[in-house]
Amino acid sequence: MEIRAGSRLKSSVCQTEVIAVKAPGTEMDIRCGGVPMVDPTGSIPDDPSPLDAAMNGTQMGKRYVDADDTIELLCTKPGEGSLGLGDALLTIKESKPLPASD
Repeated sequence: MEIRAGSRLKSSVCQTEVIAVKAPGTEMDIRCGGVPMVDPTGSIPDDPSPLDAAMNGTQMGKRYVDADDTIELLCTKPGEGSLGLGDALLTIKESKPLPASD
């Protein structure tokens, strides 16, 4: 699926929903719970694959990025599955420290 900034995705194995904040505008294999994510207006398979027991889940309002910082996803609805780009898990983006206000 082609992912651009503003693209919305929904997990087919849990309640997770995300929006792309930063994306290259190319085909990307975004996964949640090890299963490719789908368009939120599309249909979910009747028998989705089970989640991997090692999943950490997603957290509402957190931004998830890949190691190369090519994609950034904002979680708009949390769920049990972990986000990934192919087989590589995405990590929570650390917030930048604010400057001291002397």
